[in-house]
Amino acid sequence: MSQKFQELIQSDRPVLIDFFATWCGPCKVQSSVLTTVKDNIGEAARIIKIDVDQYPAIAAQYGVRGVPTLAVFKQGELLWKESGVHDVNTLTDLLTKFAGEN
Repeated sequence: MSQKFQELIQSDRPVLIDFFATWCGPCKVQSSVLTTVKDNIGEAARIIKIDVDQYPAIAAQYGVRGVPTLAVFKQGELLWKESGVHDVNTLTDLLTKFAGEN
């Protein structure tokens, strides 16, 4: 998975990683928000979910200490990372902004 993850974040379009856990209540809220964000941004960015219990090494590598934590990568570079639940407009604007940058 680590190799696959590295390939995913090398994308030319932004990739939002949702670090979550199945037992986490706020993660379920974030997940439904991300469904709407995906509808808003279409193909401009990708949204990938990473279960921190299944892939603890990836979570540790990026300093994920709490869930949900969202991170945006583009061309392998970490552009933004924040813990907690974020709203549709904030995330849509963020991904649109990063999608427009070259």
